[in-house]
Amino acid sequence: MTQTCDLLLTNAIVLTMDADFNRYAPGAVAVSGDRIAAVGPEREVTAAYAATETVDCGGKVLLPGLINAHTHAPMTLLRGLANDRRLDVWLLGYMMPVEREFVSPDFVRLGTGLACAEMIRSGVTCFADMYYFEEDVAKAASEAGMRALCGQTVLKFPSPDASSYEDSLAMAHDFIRRWKDHPLIVPAPAPHAPYTCTAEILTACAELALEFDVPLHIHLSETALEVENSRKEHGMPVIPWVKRQRLLEAKVLAAHCVHVDEGELRSLKGANAGIAHNPTSNLKLASGVAPVPKMLELGLNVGIGTDGPASNNDLDMFEEIRLAAILAKGISGDPTALPAREALLLATRLGAQALHLGHLTGSLEPGKRADLILVDTRRLHNLPHFHHDPNDVYSQLVYAGKSTDVTDVMCNGRWLLRAGQLLTVNEKDLLLAAEDYARRIDHFLIQREGSVLQKLIAIGGAQEEESFEVQVKARIPTDTQVLDVLRSKAVTIIRERHYHEYDAYFFFADPAQGRLRYREDEFLDEKGNVTRMRARLTHTGPAREGEFGAVLLSRSRYFAPATYSQRFYREYFKPVEEREVEKDRRRWLVAYKGVEFFVNLDRIITPPLDGYFVEIKSRTWSRRDAQDKAAIIRELLALFGATPEQIVTEDYADLAAKV
Repeated sequence: MTQTCDLLLTNAIVLTMDADFNRYAPGAVAVSGDRIAAVGPEREVTAAYAATETVDCGGKVLLPGLINAHTHAPMTLLRGLANDRRLDVWLLGYMMPVEREFVSPDFVRLGTGLACAEMIRSGVTCFADMYYFEEDVAKAASEAGMRALCGQTVLKFPSPDASSYEDSLAMAHDFIRRWKDHPLIVPAPAPHAPYTCTAEILTACAELALEFDVPLHIHLSETALEVENSRKEHGMPVIPWVKRQRLLEAKVLAAHCVHVDEGELRSLKGANAGIAHNPTSNLKLASGVAPVPKMLELGLNVGIGTDGPASNNDLDMFEEIRLAAILAKGISGDPTALPAREALLLATRLGAQALHLGHLTGSLEPGKRADLILVDTRRLHNLPHFHHDPNDVYSQLVYAGKSTDVTDVMCNGRWLLRAGQLLTVNEKDLLLAAEDYARRIDHFLIQREGSVLQKLIAIGGAQEEESFEVQVKARIPTDTQVLDVLRSKAVTIIRERHYHEYDAYFFFADPAQGRLRYREDEFLDEKGNVTRMRARLTHTGPAREGEFGAVLLSRSRYFAPATYSQRFYREYFKPVEEREVEKDRRRWLVAYKGVEFFVNLDRIITPPLDGYFVEIKSRTWSRRDAQDKAAIIRELLALFGATPEQIVTEDYADLAAKV
């Protein structure tokens, strides 16, 4: 008995990408509503089904819609921004500051609309996203007719859509609750990464995913530095650490997993975690290459992702599939590693399983959603065709196919692209609005890049305050008299510290920008053992405010914790010169004549300088107070045995330059 359906797609080379890799040529697919009703040889399907509409596919390849397993769709608006930088400099120095300034619901809707247009044109019907204002990503994706796993980002510091992690977690909870049963959107919590989250955040996000039975999207083990820092901080690599926080109890989609060993992969497999392989992004950011053949050998569900369009810089899955196949061969030295058929599998059925959506999409099978594409392989770059090997069609798609070969796209039974024409997204209006954002972002960065101080503020943590000090420094042959005075009753010691200090001074082409000092302090105990360490940045103005005799009134304009490496700051601020000073410092807070002063006794190790330097300083708030304190400082300096001729007005960085 003939059954009815809404649509019959006939005269196609059908690649089902099912467990048996069934292919039919000529083949046909019957669609009823949002689901696939039948797949098989054309003669059998057309005999069994009568359709409201029949489409002759003209011998094109008909296969499941591609799955982009990891991206940040709104970042189309940041495409091409700050390229050719290390991941930490790119992300923390440019992406996040720009996002704090510009990301809004409007930004997200516009950027996602652009991304959807690009992905539809390249045959993508489903993508996994992680960003801010994720509900607006969901709205834009559903309006475009695409299927999406939408992860609401959760971080340990303020973000464009939340002032605290509690706010972002609450936002994720509300988003998941309201969108859980949407026909196209699967909401999810997305703790950004272990290094941007706390143990508490990871556990809370896992519990949220378990509460609603939704996936959890996260970046894991993307760089060697991330793994090294995890070992230092937690005593173990990233995967064991997140497992300890119960993260793997959720249905995890782990982006990257570049730096993982076999034991960690087995842990991910045991937790049924999906992995999103991002070959272009990982190469462009020099993060490395994920061990995909080993992942597949162990039975992990691995998908292919483009990552965000700011780090790829496109959303072309055909490029990504081809690179994944070629990269596996080049790294292993084995030309049989990741054959074309398996590479395409990562972008279809296996990718859907990595997103924990394999029951809905990823293959052409009765009962699954009608997510499918037509690809014209009869273009000049894909001819001639050979038929002696049934796998040749996969090779055509992977090694010669291009996104421009996609002619038609259907998602959930709805046409999104027909004969190369987008039906659900208005590209022209989106592009005009995107250019306006580009002009505004350009203006912001041009203004910021011209100011060392603004760049310091942009990466966060800077204290926007000025501290004025009166200070004097003298070079003395020995430390004997200073120590004798400090032990006497002439002064009262309030507290004492001992440091080993490493300073790197950054100088810039424009002296008006001032200078930046990166300092690492090692706190030493009575035996000289390091008890703890801190790192700080100090931005000082270009000139002193005044002098009172030999005592200087100086200004340190901004302070900030140095939460990143010295290499990061070097690449971010791009100084024209760098000078290094290493010293042993003993510091006392003392009271003398009712006034508190800091006394530093320094021995310069690098560059090697003879003798010692004694420095006396005190905070001040007015010129009259500064004048009074300057007189007492001169008196205290004389007690230490320093003569006016021994006073040094240069900073250590300037002395280092002379050496």
